[in-house]
Amino acid sequence: MSKIISADKAAKLIEDRATVGISMMGLAGWPEEVAQAIEKRFLETGKPRDLTIVSSSGAGDSKERGITRFGYEGLVKRWIAGHMGQAPKMRKLVEDNVIEAYNLPQGVIVQLWREIAAKRPGLITRVGLGTFIDPRIEGGKMNSRTKQDIIKVIEIEGQEYLFYKTFQVDVALIRGTVADENGNLTMDKEGMFLEALPLAQATKNCGGIVIAQAEYIAQPNTIHPKRVKVPGILVDHVIQCTNPENHYQTEAVYFNPSFSGDVKVPLSAIAPLKLSERKIIARRAAMELAPDVIVNLGIGISSDVSAVAAEEGASDLIHLTTESGTIGGVPASPPDFGHAYNAEAIIEHQVQFDFYDGGGIDLTFLGMAQTDKEGNINVTKFNNRVIGSGGFINISQNAKKVVFCGSFTTGGLQISVDNGKLRIDKEGKVQKLVKNVDQITYSGKYARQVKQPAVYVTERAVFKLEQDGLTLIEIAPGIDLEKDVLAKMGFKPRISPHLKTMPGGIFKPEWGELKKFISKKNQG
Repeated sequence: MSKIISADKAAKLIEDRATVGISMMGLAGWPEEVAQAIEKRFLETGKPRDLTIVSSSGAGDSKERGITRFGYEGLVKRWIAGHMGQAPKMRKLVEDNVIEAYNLPQGVIVQLWREIAAKRPGLITRVGLGTFIDPRIEGGKMNSRTKQDIIKVIEIEGQEYLFYKTFQVDVALIRGTVADENGNLTMDKEGMFLEALPLAQATKNCGGIVIAQAEYIAQPNTIHPKRVKVPGILVDHVIQCTNPENHYQTEAVYFNPSFSGDVKVPLSAIAPLKLSERKIIARRAAMELAPDVIVNLGIGISSDVSAVAAEEGASDLIHLTTESGTIGGVPASPPDFGHAYNAEAIIEHQVQFDFYDGGGIDLTFLGMAQTDKEGNINVTKFNNRVIGSGGFINISQNAKKVVFCGSFTTGGLQISVDNGKLRIDKEGKVQKLVKNVDQITYSGKYARQVKQPAVYVTERAVFKLEQDGLTLIEIAPGIDLEKDVLAKMGFKPRISPHLKTMPGGIFKPEWGELKKFISKKNQG
């Protein structure tokens, strides 16, 4: 019997108080047509109600598409998410204290699906210790409405771990390219596989239903078995997408064949960054690269490191990866984040985090929204504005070395460069180096305990994490230490007795020195 049904019929299968798991990153993996039908049903009938939504990654395009479709009081009771910033209506429900909300590390959520599938009691990991995830700090709770503790501290052979308990999953929402009438699902045009397979396994073993959106329908048993990424025995219902607008590969494009590995584009086709504070930061951060390192790039300015490496012809000296599962190639910046041009391999989301959590990353470049004297970083919550951690906590705690990238101030910062010297034309309104961060997403104390090297790069100053906290090690040419740096901080850092000037070349329109710089490290 064919498993093909309409989106409207699929929406009617979701019962009140169900727990709904979703495999997505941005709009990748997101079944928009199904979501629209769920939204329509709720607005017309008030059902389903009081759902628990569980999602691991960026949850939409920051506009109308994505989990924001569910952003209505009454439709959702609880949201457990790796990232909340890309679903504006849902985020507002959290900020207005209307729904319960937990932010868990991205890698934890995608790995929990396997624990649920195997009926194990939960996930045991050190990921989250010392951060706001730690139940001794905030327990991942994102507002005052959220009361229940869902994370425990346990001890095994003298070591502390966090225990994330498994839960019932009633509905899985997944997406693919081709589905046959038996429900076998391919992901030919997808740029990432995400966690669709373990989520489907978890849901079926909980006795729930799996709903898959596909672009094309095939006759039964006509798909090559190696192309099938989610077998039909795990899929209950298939919805054929009727509008390409509801099946975007990324937040920005319907389909880019380079992201799915169908073509290799010339790296010259990737537009070089304009000279700005972002490019200066990315250039200086890229100087931390070494030959043959395995690298992860976060979202924001840190993702620009790949564009700098490509422009400088240095991409072939390193191995760039993303937490979504791409390996090699050049990771894309937002709004295509998580995808990669010319990837060498694409693996499943949860498998990539196995490698990451075990220390497989040599070097990671991550964002820096707030920093304090202790070296703590906050990228997750600012006053009442919730964003979420994504893979930040997994990656930052387990990489062999971490480089944080961010402008020195924000909110209107304007700079110019003259003859290799930096000038601050207009200072940002908001300090980012503060006395105390609003929320601890990265713990400087934990990093010092495990002896993890950490560097903090801005357009005008570079800091290093040492035993006494942040130490200023470089300032930009043309910058006044007192006026442009120390006076714009919420604390006084230790200043290295060997304070250096940042390399002048990174402040020029054309640089051209990165490849040589990386190669010299190999010789050293």
